Amino acid sequence: MIYLALDVGEKRIGVAVSDETETLASPRTIIRRSSTAAALEAVARLIAETGAEVVVVGLPVSFDGQLYGQARAIQGFAAKLRKRITQPVVFADETLSSVRAEEALRAAGVRPERIHERLDAAAAAIILQDYLDARARGETPQFMDTSSPVDGGSVVERSGDAVEE
Repeated sequence: MIYLALDVGEKRIGVAVSDETETLASPRTIIRRSSTAAALEAVARLIAETGAEVVVVGLPVSFDGQLYGQARAIQGFAAKLRKRITQPVVFADETLSSVRAEEALRAAGVRPERIHERLDAAAAAIILQDYLDARARGETPQFMDTSSPVDGGSVVERSGDAVEE
């Protein structure tokens, strides 16, 4: 099964894709957000191109287990995406994924001036790799109470790396 992961930001969306064996996540591309509609169309196109069967969306869960502004915006984007595609959309905790991606890019010898343009796709790959690794270990994804994206949303269980709506 092929998974496609998104690291959704206000200006860019990092995209990563898994291999068919669900073992390896690789950065794919970055979508520049000129508008939400254009971004959703680009994501839908990538899902079709890659044959992805599941979409994993990084969700920034705060250290106190709450969902704040950016997480709510990402939930809204995911809700709009769900209306455009038939594949399931699941959330994965993206805590510190950008920091880890930047460290990995530096360790790989990427020039500092090139890190920024690769960071979002690398972060999406880290989100997806963590999700795949948790599944391979047989861990149950942590579930998120996201029934009300405006009024609530706190982590119900933090036992795994992924959250599912």
